[in-house]
Amino acid sequence: MATSIPSSARSAARQFVRHYSAPLDSSIPASKVKYVPTSGTYPKGFLVSGTHVGVKPANKSHPDLALIASDRPAFGAAVFTTNKFQAAPVQVSRSVLDKRGGAGIRSIIINSGCANAVTGQGGIDDAWAMSSTASSTFQQSSQPEDQMGPNSLVMSTGVIGQRLPIKKILSKISAAHSNLANDHNAWLTTAKAICTTDTFPKLLSTTFTLPGSQHEGVEYRLAGMTKGAGMIHPNMATLLGILCTDAPMSSSALHSLLTSAVNKSFNCISIDGDTSTNDTVAMLANGAASSSASAPPISADGEDYTAMSSILTDFSQRLSQLVVRDGEGATKFVTINVRNALSESDARAIASSIARSPLVKTALYGKDANWGRILCAIGYTSPSLLSSVGESVIPSKTNVSFVPAENSKSKEEGVLRLLVDGEPQQVDEERAARLLEDEDLIVDVDLGVGKEEGTYWTCDFSHEYVTINGDYRT
Repeated sequence: MATSIPSSARSAARQFVRHYSAPLDSSIPASKVKYVPTSGTYPKGFLVSGTHVGVKPANKSHPDLALIASDRPAFGAAVFTTNKFQAAPVQVSRSVLDKRGGAGIRSIIINSGCANAVTGQGGIDDAWAMSSTASSTFQQSSQPEDQMGPNSLVMSTGVIGQRLPIKKILSKISAAHSNLANDHNAWLTTAKAICTTDTFPKLLSTTFTLPGSQHEGVEYRLAGMTKGAGMIHPNMATLLGILCTDAPMSSSALHSLLTSAVNKSFNCISIDGDTSTNDTVAMLANGAASSSASAPPISADGEDYTAMSSILTDFSQRLSQLVVRDGEGATKFVTINVRNALSESDARAIASSIARSPLVKTALYGKDANWGRILCAIGYTSPSLLSSVGESVIPSKTNVSFVPAENSKSKEEGVLRLLVDGEPQQVDEERAARLLEDEDLIVDVDLGVGKEEGTYWTCDFSHEYVTINGDYRT
């Protein structure tokens, strides 16, 4: 016999609703504060702002509209999700870049609170309206009219399947333009404006030099922000990333550099194995640090290209790792190294298999050294992703260890070997427990069949992950 729920209980249940939005104050968890920069060095010629719209009616004060702008036409490139249901902003941004050949980009306009995904032609129209309105703020009567259409990329993040409150958003774009600035607070506020379930804004900046004689004495700057905490797995994830540099770059070099960097960073992180509809990592380069006469654009070869590739890849890895550190409900940051594989693709496929295993992730959350789950994930890696089904993984040559991270409290105790050449080791459970108490952990897999390696960064699964995603829409 069914039991009715008293109205008072139903009312209480309705009131107990969690809301997740980018924090603006000390509500950032104490353990995450160390990842939020207190200062930065930002690229010349770029201005940013974070403005409150109230895309979600419950949001009464948090910024949820971000604008990243260049004071001059910039080259742009982007890497997009491979999900078949690509969101409207993904389709529009791709169209803008294709039509312009990656040239003459002036801004990126981003809203949080609604993904504008699977919203039909109306959603496409809304994304174009955002791009067009942002583009119009850069029209100057002294310059000839741009005949190539909108020059602003557009991104959205939040709930799938709902239309944007487009009139509210469009009405605030002029305010976003008026708020543009280049100081640290402006960059941090902008990073907050793109957050959804993130518990802290993810922002990095750095300076660098290039080895070519034509760049001698010039200091360049690179800044990046990203968002993401759930629905994260290549290729790619509910993840937005924006990179800006004042170094001069050709369109072809920029696209090649970004694609290479993303493949070794944002495409090597996993929180829950889900690939989203909105993933976009975009980069703008405006060359504002020096005149083109003294420092010609980096081309898609040579020593400057090689140096820039290393700089951008390292930066992108550090930025993408912040997403993993903020995984929904996560308590651990786990590096999975797969070594001595037949090919890099083998190493990445096996690392990915381990990274998305719910059983591995729940064991890590429970501080349980259940290494059999790691072996299981290695063994079921899709054969279609491996170079040779019979030789890519040979049980008698496989080794698995826990390695303490650099910041481990028990680093001096060294590596904890779990499996050596297919033979299980007598595991010191107390030693394992100490290792698993750490926030950071390295899982090392030595396949012993080749010389290639690959790395993934992932986190654990906690009760909180289920809680967050169980009431995400409400």
